[in-house]
Amino acid sequence: MNRKKFLQLSSMGLIAIKLPVFSKPVQKPIVISTWDSGMPVNAEAWKILSSNGKSVDAVEAGAIYIEDTINCCVGLGGFPDRDGIVTLDACIMDEKANCGAVGGLEQIKHPISVARKIMETTPHVMLVGKGAQQFALENGFPKEPATLSEDAEKAYKVWLEKNQYKPEINIENKRTSGGPFAPMFFEDGTLNHDTMGLVAMDSNGDISGAVTTSGMAYKIHGRVGDSPIIGAGLFVDNEVGAATSSGVGEEVIRICGTHTVVEYMRNGLSPEQACKKACERIIKRDPEKAKTLQVGFLAMNKKGEYGAYAIQKGFVYSVKSNNENKIHTSKFLI
Repeated sequence: MNRKKFLQLSSMGLIAIKLPVFSKPVQKPIVISTWDSGMPVNAEAWKILSSNGKSVDAVEAGAIYIEDTINCCVGLGGFPDRDGIVTLDACIMDEKANCGAVGGLEQIKHPISVARKIMETTPHVMLVGKGAQQFALENGFPKEPATLSEDAEKAYKVWLEKNQYKPEINIENKRTSGGPFAPMFFEDGTLNHDTMGLVAMDSNGDISGAVTTSGMAYKIHGRVGDSPIIGAGLFVDNEVGAATSSGVGEEVIRICGTHTVVEYMRNGLSPEQACKKACERIIKRDPEKAKTLQVGFLAMNKKGEYGAYAIQKGFVYSVKSNNENKIHTSKFLI
């Protein structure tokens, strides 16, 4: 190419000079989870991730760990609905967009494993209520007694005296002793929820997520929140990242919250920025209502970068990787 031609093409913007691109190395493996109770959950998931295991196995293991823990609002030790019945919700999603979920499941100890069984052995995504229980029993999951844990029964009796449904924002953070699995019981019977959502990236760079909960305490029997709904309580896109949520599930469902967060990341926002934008959408829809509720989003992108944002002060999350093992406090809008 002669000098005259080079100058003509350059002026037209048709010659691009390639410069070296220095990108930050991907942080993997890594697992992130909601709340301070995510620390032992992450530790369980890390046993698999640190041994080059798959992310889907890691998130299931983490969820099982907390489902086994009594005196937490996850699993059969959680608080009941207003009819005194514990109903469980859970979902799981892997790097290939395979997913499974259960809603309103009774008397089965590990709803997350039932959700995975649905994912791997049926053409469906979600089973609910008696159908979910029947599926679990047919696949070898034992039926547990329909009894409340000691602390759940105590709290339920107090609640019956008032018969009010007023979930309190971030009541999880009001524990004064006993650590993250201490009984969440207060003398006036008030309590909320403690959904466990976790997202992990394995050594291959594949991302999976899981959510498990007993839902809002004293809900109407049959109520299902965002937790087991793919795109609301959990969403994974292995090309982009993943997100999970905790808080008032009805508000998350209204904006397809975790799918929204992932789409914001797809469009170039960081995990923290994407979570913030989702919270802003909830507030914009009903600013006055938003003052009385909490929703927190937690996300991780394909680089292993993570972030969170909440409507109200008080949302915390846990991170475990080769570089850290720490509880972080989320930024908030109100």
